[in-house]
Amino acid sequence: MNDSPVDPDAATEIADVLRLSQELALRYIDSLDKRDIGVATDHQTLHAALGKPLSDEPLPPQQVIEELFEAADPGVVATSAGRFFGFVEGGVLPAALGADWLASTWDQNPAFYVLSPAAATAEEVVSQWLLDLLRLPAEASVGFTTGAQLANVAGLAAGRHHVLKAVGWDVEADGLQGAPPVTVVVGEERHATIGRALRFLGLGERNVTVIPADAQGRLDPSALASALRDVDGPLIVCAQAGNVNTGAFDPFQEIAELCHESDGWMHVDGAFGLWAAASPRLRHLTSGVELADSWAVDAHKWLNVPYDSAIVACAHPDSHRSALALHAPYLIRHTDALRDGSDWTPESSRRARVFAIWAALRSLGRKGVVSMIETCCEHAESFAAQLATHPEIDILNDVVLNQVLVRMGDDDERTRQTARRVQEQGRSWLADTVWHGKAAIRISVSDHATTAADVTEAVRTIISAAEQQL
Repeated sequence: MNDSPVDPDAATEIADVLRLSQELALRYIDSLDKRDIGVATDHQTLHAALGKPLSDEPLPPQQVIEELFEAADPGVVATSAGRFFGFVEGGVLPAALGADWLASTWDQNPAFYVLSPAAATAEEVVSQWLLDLLRLPAEASVGFTTGAQLANVAGLAAGRHHVLKAVGWDVEADGLQGAPPVTVVVGEERHATIGRALRFLGLGERNVTVIPADAQGRLDPSALASALRDVDGPLIVCAQAGNVNTGAFDPFQEIAELCHESDGWMHVDGAFGLWAAASPRLRHLTSGVELADSWAVDAHKWLNVPYDSAIVACAHPDSHRSALALHAPYLIRHTDALRDGSDWTPESSRRARVFAIWAALRSLGRKGVVSMIETCCEHAESFAAQLATHPEIDILNDVVLNQVLVRMGDDDERTRQTARRVQEQGRSWLADTVWHGKAAIRISVSDHATTAADVTEAVRTIISAAEQQL
């Protein structure tokens, strides 16, 4: 056994690097209110600053950190300044940021209990907190992934296992060659990560039955009923909580009943929308979502923890574990009483992102989570109400959550140019999208730091940018 103390010089070096990192981090945070949200520099300048030749000799850690900050800072998008509305990008809660620093310092891997009893236990505790907040079955299994993309992969992998096992096929052992065909049903307005998840799982992005959506992007249950009449065999149905453009929710109760009548598996992509279940005011939007078989939801969006962080939950833990668990003779595994995180995610080695979720939930409490979600939705309503007063601006969606779709009259180019002018102005950031074949501006509000003043300022900027083109 090595009883030698830690090298005092090494300990001092680490302390100096961490103090410098803290100083630079605080400099960045102090700049958020004043800096442009977008990036003023160009790729060539960034590449020149970051792309110096790799030195033959080691460099002092403090010099490296200083160089990184100076080189990268001009290319950093201020997504956590409260004025970024271009995508569903959460900010960062103070407690979550502190916990994320500790997670890097502790350098824990939650793949197996033996590697980190603290992280494994935190995942166990946070799983129950999340299932309770999101009003999902208490017995559901939970995995912690990088984002909703891998959460969708995990949930659909569990579904693939479950429906094929029901007809006597072991997909993990025998693959898909020769397997009974799996019918996958998706909505017309599904998120792109669903298609990519199906590609990853060998089910195919084009090999799906597409159900029409209504004007808000909600899957049509009558069309689903018609489509399922001819299905005989393994079935997976994908539903959505929070359309990425309109914020709309699929009719989960009807979908679940139709899916389960056909012995199918229902997966819900709830990247940001599933958080509505935590709010008494918004909960009606998720009615029936608890009847699904698997769910995906981000934490780095509406829970406002640092990237990367998301959750997959599954109402059938045996199918979840069978689809994803890792086995090898050298791995030290425990009984089911102790959690091995690699049973529940597609990853083995990964950071202990659960600590930031734990800290976010502890710092907010139940009331704080509700307040953050409802306040963001109120800001979205305010965006829509203020913009709608302008005769040349149309609001395209029912603002039911945190998403607002805006269009400048019936002019695609004017709409796109308005978004670009807002970006160039720098105080706010939003982007154009395409909705039902026409250009639109999508406003997403999901940062706890956003204020009513930020919304009003952004509205003035949008209107000014639109009027420049009249």
